[in-house]
Amino acid sequence: MGSPTPVNARISIIGAGPGGLTCARILQRHGIPVTVYDRDPDANSRNQGGSLDLHEEDGQLALREAGLLEEFFALARFEGQEMRRMDPAGRVLAHHVPDEGETVSPEIDRGQLRHLLLRSLAAGTVQWGRTLESVSGPADGPRTLTFTDGTAVEADLVIGADGAFSRVRTAVSPATPLYTGVSFLEAWFDDMETAHPELSELVGKGSAHAGDGERGLFAQRNSGGHMRVYIMQRVPVDWIAANGLRADDTEGIRAHLLREYAAWSPQMLRMITDNDGAYVDRPLFALPVPHTWEHSPSVTLLGDAAHLMPPLGVGVNLAMLDAAELALALVRSATIDDAVRNYEKSMLPRSTETAQMLEHGAEALLAVPDPDETGPLGHAQH
Repeated sequence: MGSPTPVNARISIIGAGPGGLTCARILQRHGIPVTVYDRDPDANSRNQGGSLDLHEEDGQLALREAGLLEEFFALARFEGQEMRRMDPAGRVLAHHVPDEGETVSPEIDRGQLRHLLLRSLAAGTVQWGRTLESVSGPADGPRTLTFTDGTAVEADLVIGADGAFSRVRTAVSPATPLYTGVSFLEAWFDDMETAHPELSELVGKGSAHAGDGERGLFAQRNSGGHMRVYIMQRVPVDWIAANGLRADDTEGIRAHLLREYAAWSPQMLRMITDNDGAYVDRPLFALPVPHTWEHSPSVTLLGDAAHLMPPLGVGVNLAMLDAAELALALVRSATIDDAVRNYEKSMLPRSTETAQMLEHGAEALLAVPDPDETGPLGHAQH
């Protein structure tokens, strides 16, 4: 069967993250209907994670195409562009303070970005509580999407925006993410100015990073007086159980960490000891490099589903750039097949080049900071 025109096609996006929602928004702006399916029960069912820095050349470009750049600027924290590089003793080795009016990479909470995008979509665009089980059907379409609730829908184009362990990816690629050897442990801090004034002064208004070669700390201010700290270690993926601990054993994990970070200064150790609540285990995975697949006229991928990399500040930006380029390819192409080809022709080489640069980037998260390097290290985008 011939590939349908985009405006007459049944387009399904799997995943209501920044990439999937950006793609849907741009398609709707150009009169192309689309449905987004997400496994979350609703838009507010879980914490969306930390702060994101959106770059002028990709994330902000995508928001401009979505007609949302000014709304983003109204929400963004420009002071969040501040970056401190420190040593384990807490000495500041390098300090970037953003200029007044600097818009290179302002910060926004992931949840705020998601709600900004959701508000821009037509009512009913996102179907919540729909967990994808499988994608089946011929390569030239239509594809059948089967969900875990027993329902199924047909689609002429399936866009996998469903993250690291994408179910859509299996329809075009056998690749699976591999553990990088580096794991994050996320710690949350609330009411920074009142409850944690010493840490507030240590970290500043943006983020701060320190490493000793084997382990590191990355602190990131969020909106509303909150902060997240990522405790970064070169460890086995099952390091918690291997040390006789459980994920919910906060005190046991804290005691273990204090032994591992024993050479760090007391003020830096407050990022390990003073958190509010439990830790969250977040091992880092990445797709093999390069990750490509044989073209299918009815399935394509964007963001982490296409090119999962270490969290060095590029993930959400690349996902949103992918989303914008795919949506605009659909707007400008005669058929779905043509649009997917045109999109993948630029996306795959770009993502391969970036992934090759960052292939061992997880190690950089632990490195002793270079005092001559004042640019942002990147943000843990969880």
